[in-house]
Amino acid sequence: MGERLTKGDIEKIQAEIDERKLVIRPKLLEEVKETRAQGDLSENFEYHEAKRAKNMNDSRIRYLEKMLKFAEVVDDSSAEDEVGINNTVTIYIPEDDVEETYKLVTSIRGNSLKGLISIESPLGAAIRGKHVGDKVMVKVNDDYSYEVEIRNIDNSSTDEDDQIKRY
Repeated sequence: MGERLTKGDIEKIQAEIDERKLVIRPKLLEEVKETRAQGDLSENFEYHEAKRAKNMNDSRIRYLEKMLKFAEVVDDSSAEDEVGINNTVTIYIPEDDVEETYKLVTSIRGNSLKGLISIESPLGAAIRGKHVGDKVMVKVNDDYSYEVEIRNIDNSSTDEDDQIKRY
């Protein structure tokens, strides 16, 4: 099973592939060609750097194409009062007496430092499909779990500003 992606994720990935193939690759190939013409390749740092950049670009293209090939498309729609993908959720953690806000996203866009949690993370999986007022047990591992209460669901956010992860 591959990555779980929304249609928006797939469009962003395809756009990056197209950009890398049609714009970036030709520039990098030209750079390799120019630096190769400078002479002795064994001591030509610019040539080795140009090759490295070209290879990194090709590697990223292969990575993204493979991701699309094996992707599982998930629906990002949810009921108005239900936690779903692209919803911003405010939760209360009684154990720490703290309220936190997160946006539920697919794993390819997850970034906990920016408040973007994956639907495949323990917290994301636990709160997905729940409603305001629900108390949910989040199982981190066999030894530790904690309770959260869903305080607010904001359905107004989209995935337009979310970035696709690098490697």
